[in-house]
Amino acid sequence: MSAQRSTTDPQPTTWTGATTDADQPRFPVRLAVGLAVGAFCWIVAYLGAVGVLLPARVAEIAPDDKAAIIALNSTVSMIVATLANITIGASSDLTRSRFGRRTPWIWVGAIGSLGSLFVLGRVTTAGTLIAAWAVYQVFLNAIIAPLLGTLSDRVAPRYRGTAASAYALGIGVGTGLGQVIGAQFLGSTATGFLVLGVLTFVAGPAAALFFREASSIPMPAKPFTKDLVLDNFVFARRDARDYYLALFGKFFIMLAKFSIQGYMLYILTDYMLLEKADAARYISLTATIIMVAGITMAFVAGPLADRLGRIKLPVVISSLLIGAGVLVPFFSPSPSTIVAYAVLAGIGFGAFNAVDQALNISVLPNPATAAKDLGILNLSNTGGQIAGPLLAAAVITASGGYRLLFVLAAGSALVGAALFTAVRRVR
Repeated sequence: MSAQRSTTDPQPTTWTGATTDADQPRFPVRLAVGLAVGAFCWIVAYLGAVGVLLPARVAEIAPDDKAAIIALNSTVSMIVATLANITIGASSDLTRSRFGRRTPWIWVGAIGSLGSLFVLGRVTTAGTLIAAWAVYQVFLNAIIAPLLGTLSDRVAPRYRGTAASAYALGIGVGTGLGQVIGAQFLGSTATGFLVLGVLTFVAGPAAALFFREASSIPMPAKPFTKDLVLDNFVFARRDARDYYLALFGKFFIMLAKFSIQGYMLYILTDYMLLEKADAARYISLTATIIMVAGITMAFVAGPLADRLGRIKLPVVISSLLIGAGVLVPFFSPSPSTIVAYAVLAGIGFGAFNAVDQALNISVLPNPATAAKDLGILNLSNTGGQIAGPLLAAAVITASGGYRLLFVLAAGSALVGAALFTAVRRVR
């Protein structure tokens, strides 16, 4: 048994850092609960901050320059998050400690996130706000990368779909509650940031309680060489065909998602010609439908994928559902089509989120660098969030309308489905 899995012998002589089906005869319920709690802790605070409290704090500090400050802050945070994903993921992969590889980093991220969010509620200039948010991005990724690494290290292949669904369940619940919690503190952003920081901090004790990670000291120490840097701190170079297909497949799915979600208000007001009050009602309705679908599919898609012994097939089907959903408003500017979009795409998003991480783990070039490589794969989320609204703006400006946007979003989802279909390593 590897050191990563042992609970009876903290100092085994052989290290693999992976878990096989033979090592794990039963589903790891405790690990799955830890993954769900950890995912909830980081996403609920992040969305409550970035979606509500951060813009509110910017408006308090510099109301005349808030658009420019938000844009600059987004650019800086994207760069910092990219570097942090790779660096912290790689450092987690290489960590040798009596507390394991992942748990110490999650504690660092939990404590640092609490501190940086506390500071964010008290900054008084745009410069210090941007700096504090950048520091928060570093600590946030000190939670995310090791969580994904734990999913890779500690869950056997036959249970990865269900375990990934547990992570997706935490994401789904946190996504639904994040902005709701943040909105309760618009009158006191400092208190709101502190509350979100406390919620994030819970990830540390949760990791210690649920993961009970064994010592990683038996992992062989690696000398600091050129090969170590290339293997652990840069993009994968060998046996990575399926890995990059998964990375770009996910990017195109996120592009389809955020090109619509990022322009939802304008689609409702400019394309469907709704008044702002009605638009707000439909935004709340579609968000609720997508959240409920996501939570429901977290209970269905992963376990079903494990039972069928297929991960790629549910990913491809969910990609096609997303493509169908984003295309529906093309046929009519009636608000009913945006509800149909929410149902179809919501089921697709929920199923995709539930099994995507399981596919990502299955195509890793090297399990020894799992946290780093999964962190890089996670950048497809960031890329899609940025590129989606940019694509929407360019298409709407060039075509003078919204209909082409729905076609291109559907085409993007189909490209993603095709890339996933080309993956060879996974059924």
